[in-house]
Amino acid sequence: MHIASAANAKSTAPTRVEWRPFATLAAIAPQWRALAARALEPNVFYEPAFALPAASVWGHALGAGLVWSHTDRLIGLFPARIERRYGLPVLVGWTHPYGPLGTPLVDRDDAEAIVTAWLDYVAAGDELPFLAILPLVPEQGLFATALAAALARRSLPSALFGHHRRALLAPGDDRVQYVEQSIGAKKRKELRRQRHRLADLGTLKIDHTTNAPLIAEALGDFLDVEARGWKGRAGTAAANHEDISRFIDSAVAELAAEGKARIDRLRIDGQTVAAAVTLRSGASAWTWKIAYDEAFARSSPGVQLIIELTEALLADGSIAAVDSCATADHPMIDHLWRERLALADHLIAVRAAPFAFPLACRLEALRRTAIGTAKTLRDRMRSRAGIIPPFRGKE
Repeated sequence: MHIASAANAKSTAPTRVEWRPFATLAAIAPQWRALAARALEPNVFYEPAFALPAASVWGHALGAGLVWSHTDRLIGLFPARIERRYGLPVLVGWTHPYGPLGTPLVDRDDAEAIVTAWLDYVAAGDELPFLAILPLVPEQGLFATALAAALARRSLPSALFGHHRRALLAPGDDRVQYVEQSIGAKKRKELRRQRHRLADLGTLKIDHTTNAPLIAEALGDFLDVEARGWKGRAGTAAANHEDISRFIDSAVAELAAEGKARIDRLRIDGQTVAAAVTLRSGASAWTWKIAYDEAFARSSPGVQLIIELTEALLADGSIAAVDSCATADHPMIDHLWRERLALADHLIAVRAAPFAFPLACRLEALRRTAIGTAKTLRDRMRSRAGIIPPFRGKE
């Protein structure tokens, strides 16, 4: 581990950058939480309440680049690990199946200088690769602007892979009529009919839980519903994996204690038939997980719940945007949430590599094509076997 320094008079300017094993970061949790509160763009998946328990499952060989100011204020956090790709070491930003966003935490003051300091550190370190990937980073926004400026300042080559757009709720001032304008009259009539059908089965109730001492029960309902669905059949439900269940229990409990988690449930006579877990950081939120009981699929319980949740999120003026965390072109949420979050993976050469970088780009493209083909074949086989429905995710 080496430490780079560069004096600067601004209290937020970077003066020290270091690389630490991720497992050691619990010791700086207070500074880390303070950085998350000042982040240029929030990322709840990189906050200590979520990231530390997640690292117990997906944190093998994980480290983090830490950027400090001259007053020892933490102003940048870049989680990553070194992976072998196409025969080369690559520094890859941290994402995982339960952490679908890779935006580093960067102090909103002097963001370009912070990103530049991190890139300079990686370039100068003999133990770090000359290639880096920042996965699942928004293509527009404050961080994208700071990154582009830092790359231009150092004339560093970069390329984007994995472009996709997922549903985003970012209504601005258009909140009161948002849902009505998104759903046509015919669809609203059908949803009302389906809701009456659910109500005919018993007392229909939709509730939400944010209270930390009570949220464990609601989370248990979500895990039970998920396990009874296609994820349970495929063996990918969280309840099928003790380590993932522990991580979820810990992360949701910790975030709830900080006022950053809520669970909404649709229940019939006390039985949960749909549940959604929403996480929050600053003015941003994420509909992280949703599950519904497939025995009630004809009445669209997941859709009924997400509409109620959407109305609640719209009514909260302190929330500016909600990331659906859904797949691109999702057949349900794309029709309800009209805005889109464009994401991509940034491949960057942090040191001069006039011949190696174009080759790395070609190899990265081939690698992604092969992975995409394998996933498509796997999903087709599972669908034909009745393990998963024709589409997956938020109903």
